Order: sequence, then structure tokens, then C-alpha cells
Amino acid sequence: MASTSLDPHSGHTGDEAILAGLGYKQEFRRQFTPLEVFGVAFSIVGLLPSISSVLFNAMPNGGPLAMVWGWVFASAFIMCIGMAMAELASAAPTSGGLYYWTHSLASPSCRNFLSWIVGYANTITSIAGLASVDWACAIQITAAVSMASNQVYMTTNAQIYGIFAALVLSHAVLVSLGTQILARLQRLYILLNVCLCFVVIIALPIATPSEFRNSASYALGDFTNFNGWPSGFAFILSLLAPLWTIGGYDSSVHMSEEASNATTAIPWAIVGSIAISAALGWGINVSLAFCMGSDIEGILNSPIGQPMAQIFYNSFGQKGALALWSLVIVAQYMMGSSCLLVGSRQTFAFARDGGLPFSRYFYRINSYTTTPVNTVWLDAFLALAMGLLAFASTQAINAIFTLGVTSSYVSYIIPIMTRFAFKNDFQPGPFNLGKFSLPVAVIAVLWMVFMNIVFFFPTTPQTNVQEMNYTVVVLGGFMSLAIFWYYCPVYGGVHWFNGPVSNIASADKGQDDESASEKTGEE
Repeated sequence: MASTSLDPHSGHTGDEAILAGLGYKQEFRRQFTPLEVFGVAFSIVGLLPSISSVLFNAMPNGGPLAMVWGWVFASAFIMCIGMAMAELASAAPTSGGLYYWTHSLASPSCRNFLSWIVGYANTITSIAGLASVDWACAIQITAAVSMASNQVYMTTNAQIYGIFAALVLSHAVLVSLGTQILARLQRLYILLNVCLCFVVIIALPIATPSEFRNSASYALGDFTNFNGWPSGFAFILSLLAPLWTIGGYDSSVHMSEEASNATTAIPWAIVGSIAISAALGWGINVSLAFCMGSDIEGILNSPIGQPMAQIFYNSFGQKGALALWSLVIVAQYMMGSSCLLVGSRQTFAFARDGGLPFSRYFYRINSYTTTPVNTVWLDAFLALAMGLLAFASTQAINAIFTLGVTSSYVSYIIPIMTRFAFKNDFQPGPFNLGKFSLPVAVIAVLWMVFMNIVFFFPTTPQTNVQEMNYTVVVLGGFMSLAIFWYYCPVYGGVHWFNGPVSNIASADKGQDDESASEKTGEE
């Protein structure tokens, strides 16, 4: 696709016609309604289980103040990123999304390379997202066992990895199923996530004993700093919690070729999931701040191993906490399936355009399930490999959480920038910010650049090999390999990768051949 135009709308009606205008034939079944597309993004956010997964980051870097006001502060910037992305998604709704937009909008002199970088950054984002969600789910399961044993049970990394592997493999089986089943599941995911949010917002304050209830001045204004960084920088580090939680909103983009009315359903799924998650997430954090007691160090060092699980234990007692925590685990499991669902579509799209090694083996739709089963299992096995970081150190496996944010920001920054940095004939879709497009994009890009730098810092100023932040090692190593392969003599992508490749011609040829065969048979 040599054109730098991003205008699939002129003269076209219907999702398949718009996709054809982007250069692709319809290969998936469009089984996802706008509500179910929203459900994909909202289930990947998975508010309560996500907050529980990264609460260990906010509590020692600001305590209640960071939990409550850090959430509000970060949400405003997240919405800017979402709106900038929603404009691009409305203009060109394709599963390739980010790297497709980059290639379409960048200068011919660099678009192949930039598209390559975005494609690989988005790929590692998908894999890190699955790995971090399922690793958190494995830890939540061990926390449930600890609660059931009155906090006597202690786990090992090997045991957690075994649970993690079982989760990833079960998700691969689930996501290999037919599209219609996966679409209908999103409605269940929405219902469970919303119900869990209201349970914490309403029931937690009612159930919490007086000794664990905090005053308004403490819940809304106390700043606790355990890690040794200056208070301002500690507050910024605490923002990993909302940034990781309200992440993955590009997931809707990767479902574009399975969604009905994609030019409006996709952008509104992005913006809607961010807005609702920001509001409900703030409510959860306020409730936690009022009901967690003042012994933050005790919560962080609890034998249960999960700060939120300990808060529930203090408020609801053993049985009540176990019941609620079980639902958190179910919601977290649903998040994992959505992560793999979306990741497999992005990997399929990148393989379709020849960006992956052995692309011809991964660019395949299973004839029975009409899903990309090969890329489902590819992502699953790569996530299992990433989970092996647990055997290096706790900080090494924790890097997959920051990796999910930093790699996603790399893949977001480039397409948003290329829209304004290069001369192109971008044509907005139904979702359009008008004169606010540029200022919103500038705010989004500057924020992501700044936070990516911040997230490469270690947890504490005094660190060692075991306690360092391995995000820069994993992300830097992966992207270095991607760049090396691109410029590799003879075999590198620079010699053959041309960005998104239209498959319309091959489809037309197949139809012509079929028609010719029919005519021959008639004769």
C-alpha cells in the first residue's frame, strides 16, 4: 500500500467496504456489537482486579493522597491519549491499527521503519499485558489460599509460575473458540466488573470496623513515603497504578475487523472505557483510603501478599473476604482472556503484513473456529517465556507491569506524532476533535514521553542488581533485536518489509479462478 492517504470513507458504505478502502478483505466475522467492543476494552481495564494488582505501587509512594488524587491527575492525561487515538481509529478501523496508521501518515522515507517499530512495540505490549495480568491472577489465587489457611500458607515462585502457566494455557484454549462465543462473553465481563466496583464502593465502608476507618483528613490528605525518593518524585512513581489499570484501551482498535459500525463503535469504546474506568476507579480508591486503616506498612508486609486482600480481610472477615476475593480472581481471569483475544488479533494483523518471522504460518484463520488460532498460541507461549523472569528476582517479574505501560506508550506516541509531524492527507472519521486535535495530541505525547522516562527508574534510590528496574533491560533488549533484524544485511526487514500489504488483489484473483473453474465445468 503505497498511498499516504488515510481516507477509506469517500464513496464507501458498510464496514466491509471501509475495510476494502484500507486495502484488506474481510476475513473475520463481525460478531461484536458496539457494547461488546466496549466490553473488550472495559474488561481489559478490569478495574477492581487491576487496582488490586498494582496497589503495592501506590501505597508506599504517597499512600492515601497518591491513591485518591494521583488517580484523578493521571486520568486527565489518559483521556487525552485516548481521544487522540480515537480520532485515528475512527479514520481507519483496522486490526493493524497503530502500525497501519503510522505507515499511512509518515513520510515515505521513514514510514517502513517507523511502522516496523510500532508493530513490534505493540506486539510486546500485548504479550506483556497477558503475562502481567495472568501473573497477578496467580498471586491473587495464592492470596486466597493464604486467607483460607488463616495466613499460614506461604508460596514459592515455582508454585506461582505453575499456576501462571495453567492460566495462560487455559486462556489459549478459550480464545481459540469461535468469535460469537467470545463476543457474548464480553457482556458477562461488563456485568461482573461493574458489580465488583459497586460492592467495594458501597459495601466496604458499611462492613469496615471502626478501628480501620480513617478520617477525611487522613484518607484525602495523608502522604506516606516508604521508598526514599523525594515526595514529588514518589508521587509521580505512584501513577503507575492508574496508568497500568486504565491501559490497553487500544484493545478496541485490534477488534476493528470483528466489530459492526466500526468507525463509531471503536472510538467511543476507547473514550467510554476510559471515562467510566476513571470515575469508578476513583470511587474504589476513595473507599479503600477511608477503610484501610492507618497501618500501611502492615498491609504491605501482610502474609497474604496482596494489600487489597488484607484490606478485605480486615473489613469483611475471613469468609466474606474469601467470597469477594474469589470474584476478583474471576474478573482477573476474564481480563487475561481479553488480553489474549486482542493480542492475537494484533499479532495476526502484523503477520498478515509480513512483519513477523514465519509470518506465512501465523497468518492463518482456522477454518472451523474462524479465529487466528496460530497467533493465539504464539502469544501464549511468548507470555510463558516472559513469566520466567520470576526466577531472576521479584523486581524482574514486576518489570512486566511497567513494561506493559512503556512499550504501549512507544506504540502510541509514534502514530499520534506522525499525523502532525509529516505532510499527509489525513481525513478524519465520524469521531473528530476539530481544532482541539493538535493540543490534545501534544499533551498526550509529552505526557507519555515523560512517564516513559520515569518508569525506567528503580523502586528506591539505593538499589542493586536484584532490586534494579528491569523494564529498560527487557524493553531495550526486545526493541534492539527488532531494529537489528530490520537492518540485518541481506535478510533484514529493510530489504523486504513495505508496511501494510493489501490482500484485496489475492482475494480477487481467487474469486476469478473460482469463476473460471465454474465456467469450465459448465462447458
